[in-house]
Amino acid sequence: MSIDRPRRPLDDLRVLELGAFLAGPFCGQLLADFGAEVVKVEPPGKGDPMREWGRHRHNGRTLWWPILARNKRSVTIDLRTPQGQELVRRLVPQCDMLLENFRPGTLEAWGLGWEVLRELNPGLIMIRVSGYGQTGPYRDKAGFGSIGEAMGGIRSITGFPDRPPTRIGISLGDALAASFATIGALTALHERRRSGRGQVVDTGIYESVLALMESMIPEYQLTGHLRERTGNILPNVAPSNIYPTRDGGWFAIGANADPIFCRLAEAMGQPALAADPRYATHSARGEHQAELDDLIAAWTVGYGAEDLQRLMDDHGVPAGQIYTAREMLADPHFAARGAIIGVQAPGIGELKMQNVFPRLSETPGGVDWAGPELGEHTDAVLGGLLGLAPAELVSLREQKVI
Repeated sequence: MSIDRPRRPLDDLRVLELGAFLAGPFCGQLLADFGAEVVKVEPPGKGDPMREWGRHRHNGRTLWWPILARNKRSVTIDLRTPQGQELVRRLVPQCDMLLENFRPGTLEAWGLGWEVLRELNPGLIMIRVSGYGQTGPYRDKAGFGSIGEAMGGIRSITGFPDRPPTRIGISLGDALAASFATIGALTALHERRRSGRGQVVDTGIYESVLALMESMIPEYQLTGHLRERTGNILPNVAPSNIYPTRDGGWFAIGANADPIFCRLAEAMGQPALAADPRYATHSARGEHQAELDDLIAAWTVGYGAEDLQRLMDDHGVPAGQIYTAREMLADPHFAARGAIIGVQAPGIGELKMQNVFPRLSETPGGVDWAGPELGEHTDAVLGGLLGLAPAELVSLREQKVI
């Protein structure tokens, strides 16, 4: 697909995306955001289950798919058929990367394992995302993002101590795995430019969560301390919490550094707090965290959120309202930086979605089109890359291979 737009940093890459749901396809989205040609393979007649996911719809269409599949080209191939597997083997030499998130061993059973594919394309980078990784006693177990979050440690510390562990309201484990898979893919690409050889990027969801767990492991190893759920605070880091406002909302304030706490005390009209032995140092504020939070809450509840924001900004204190989509769409900073953009989506019209991040000064990413219709690019890709004639495409379609 040829489109007129500025050059992007990954324009010279072609990625063959297999698999479904989130952990693999979000990696494909990130690569496509920066220009990679991502050829997404989907089962004929069904497509990726993400085409049906989402609580809310517009005109009968999911609002999840247009974002997850943006900039991708949809090709239908039945990977469970010998003919479909052969099509993939023929596509692999035309690609720089192959991205998959099946259960380990699935591609091997289809004759599409690493040892086969590397013979077809020695420079291939194979990005493999799974629940537990490609090795180890758990490799064959079914894995999902929520289970990776539980095993990786984040569920044990999320929520309040007097309630069961809770989940975060997004698919965090999948997104983390996809992000680490993207880092791995680009790192392998850098190495390939030196050696000429491809390699496997093995990303386990639970390990991607584990990578964020800060000092959780050595804390237990060396002191016997097990981190637990602490609600809205980090123990001994104060003040850093959410506080009530006069208009019934919640307001986040982070003033746990000494100079910032001095500025907060000034904003509160209580500068003596900064010299009070209970609050004068980071350690002292940590020891008196609960009473300090109560003191601040008793002050914030006398102000509306907008008044609090002005006070905090005037005194250089990091603070802000708890945003929902409503506040994001109305916020001038989001608008000034183009953090949210409008994209035309099939069957929907203009769809607001998050822009491409991070921002590159010379060759930024961008969104050219929303998630495509099922099989929209099958003939163009198979005809263009493999040279299949129209009659061959018709025959494969009649056999339900594509």
